[in-house]
Amino acid sequence: MAATVSVLPEISEEELTELNMVLGGQALRPGDPGYDQVRPSFGAMYTDRPGLVVLCKGTADVVAAVNFARERGIEVTVRGGGHSVAGLSSTDGGMVIDLAPMNGVLVDKDARLADVQGGALWADVDREAQLHGLSTPGGVVSDTGVAGLTLGGGYGWLRRTYGLSCDNVVSFEVVTADGRVVNASADENPDLYWALRGGGGNFGIVTRFTFRLHPVGPIVAFSGVFYASEDAETVLRGFREYSETAPDEVNCMAVAITMPEAATLPPPVHNQKVIVVAAVYVGDTEEGMSVIQPLRELATPLADISQPMPFRVVQAAFDGFFPRGEVRTYWKSTSATELSDELIDLMSTRAQERPAPLATVVVWLTGAQVNRVGVEESAFGERSAKYLFSVEGSWHDAGDDDKVIPWVRETWSAISEFGTGTTYINFAEEGGSVVDDAFGAKLEQLAQIKAKYDPENFFHRNNNITPAA
Repeated sequence: MAATVSVLPEISEEELTELNMVLGGQALRPGDPGYDQVRPSFGAMYTDRPGLVVLCKGTADVVAAVNFARERGIEVTVRGGGHSVAGLSSTDGGMVIDLAPMNGVLVDKDARLADVQGGALWADVDREAQLHGLSTPGGVVSDTGVAGLTLGGGYGWLRRTYGLSCDNVVSFEVVTADGRVVNASADENPDLYWALRGGGGNFGIVTRFTFRLHPVGPIVAFSGVFYASEDAETVLRGFREYSETAPDEVNCMAVAITMPEAATLPPPVHNQKVIVVAAVYVGDTEEGMSVIQPLRELATPLADISQPMPFRVVQAAFDGFFPRGEVRTYWKSTSATELSDELIDLMSTRAQERPAPLATVVVWLTGAQVNRVGVEESAFGERSAKYLFSVEGSWHDAGDDDKVIPWVRETWSAISEFGTGTTYINFAEEGGSVVDDAFGAKLEQLAQIKAKYDPENFFHRNNNITPAA
């Protein structure tokens, strides 16, 4: 499966030389030294070879790349962290504006702010912020790009305590389709600020995020309990009961997965179908271990690795399941206001029928601070649900495509019968009704803002919002 093919217009050596002369980074074509070392995108389904990659070292490079592409009618794909499960950070034959060299993070510990460049990964943010016992809501895989996760919303380990990633952005620096550099905040270009918080990569290239930081760790209480898959109904009912009174400091999820045989995992779970109940408590560690104790007693565990743990270790704990460029991906999601008996029974059944070890069904406890943000305060479309359900088809063998993809679609379709009708664009494939389901009534306003900042739809390699006429 490949991304949409785009044909790169003829570019002369003179033009390429002129572009490289104004770049702090480098423009590379296939065959150039360094081209094959460009940081790959996440999904192994997207083995595309761009016709031109512009490695940007700063905002000026991004402006130069945008102007170069626009003036020549070149289709552009923007790559921040490159972690799009839908392959939207990849292109075959076109031009990639790659922000990988722009991974700087500057922390102001007194103001509790962090300036983060658009090519940074969450590991880059964690490394600098945790030096001061601070963090901002990121994801649950440290290799994920800051830009893509944040622009699409940003569910992570701190969601219930401090909200989504997009809820914690104070300001953005953006390169627009006409090559301007603008700032977006509550006081400056507030319409763009509203749209960037959950509206995806439609409106420009974000070269700098300024995040609000919060006290976290550096040691946090962590729950990591492995239950037998056969106990899924019992575990999920207990998970539901616990979630009804869980304080905001608790951020937990339940994951149906088959564990690999790895030295870092307890032997009793090797090659076993399990339900992993994972949680982070943001606050006093001793108190946290007590608060999350019930999650360790939902059934008889196969293994339990719960303990006080460095937050950076927690953030990287799932990295091994998502090696860059090795796993094929097809994911879908929906949200729900309750975890009913019928939904639990359905999830338990589908968990038993998973077609590949890394094909997972995940229930995320959300609510709390996520839902306290006003529904009209940002473009993010879901502020009422208590749970997020993700059906994540991840597998290695292309021969399994015809097994895994239908299973994801069928599972998602069945679970959606219990949902709110919304989807999370970071856990969604391109096309179809993705933007309609993600934004609902906000789509018209987003189309108006798109028309203001990108009327020609220059940035369309994304879950695209068509500019209003």
